[in-house]
Amino acid sequence: MAETSRSFPESWRKRTPRAELLIWVGWFALVALFTFCWQVMTQDTIWAFVTDAPTQAADIGSRMIPPRWSYLPALMEPLWDTINMATLGTLLAVIMAVPVAFLAARNTTPSVRFIRPLALLVIVSSRSINALIWALLLVAIIGPGVSAGIVAIALRSVGFVAKLLYEAIEEIDQNQVEAVAATGASTAQVIDYAIVPQVLPAFAGICVFRWDINIRESAVLGLVGAGGLGLKLQDSLNVLAWPQVTVIFILILLTVLISEWVSARVRHAII
Repeated sequence: MAETSRSFPESWRKRTPRAELLIWVGWFALVALFTFCWQVMTQDTIWAFVTDAPTQAADIGSRMIPPRWSYLPALMEPLWDTINMATLGTLLAVIMAVPVAFLAARNTTPSVRFIRPLALLVIVSSRSINALIWALLLVAIIGPGVSAGIVAIALRSVGFVAKLLYEAIEEIDQNQVEAVAATGASTAQVIDYAIVPQVLPAFAGICVFRWDINIRESAVLGLVGAGGLGLKLQDSLNVLAWPQVTVIFILILLTVLISEWVSARVRHAII
């Protein structure tokens, strides 16, 4: 009797041997890169200071308690400067960001080849430079004070607002645009009646969200001479007045929490 031949299916594998080898090589290269970067970053590290850091932190923490609440009245004017810095900086950024966003959006830009890349360059340039760097430059140009902080906040926020806004413009319903354009409306009328109503809720949410972020950033710009609470914080750190530093930290925390609550309420009411 002839023996019946059987064919057995090959066992299933998630990846081919070549793919698994490439994955292991990639992991090895990543570990080697991490090790090299760690050596470069820590070659000048004084490890005695690192091991002594918990003791120093505990010592400074003990000096920060109790807070010097009598210092609180002196912080009211810097707090007002900080809020004004964030608010006026956000307003100035919004004024500059709106035209940039319309020039960057594919469905509203006059030229995809020439004008859109320039608008995107403005957005990327703004977002790639931190507010502290802007403040350092502007303090050297304008001089120390709140004005430098306002402009720094504005220049930092233009890219954020314009990027989110132009993405919202590109996602609008084109049927509404075509319907308004079919009535013989001009370009300005199409923008006013077909595009703006669609992006207005997103635009309002973006502005409020950025204002909330700017409250946090403006609180520290005084460290480089831009005024506000950061300036008082720098002064207290310079004279090692740790109880005053505690009061400033608490005030910054409360300010951020209140701005977060206001931001959430406004976004909920709009959206």
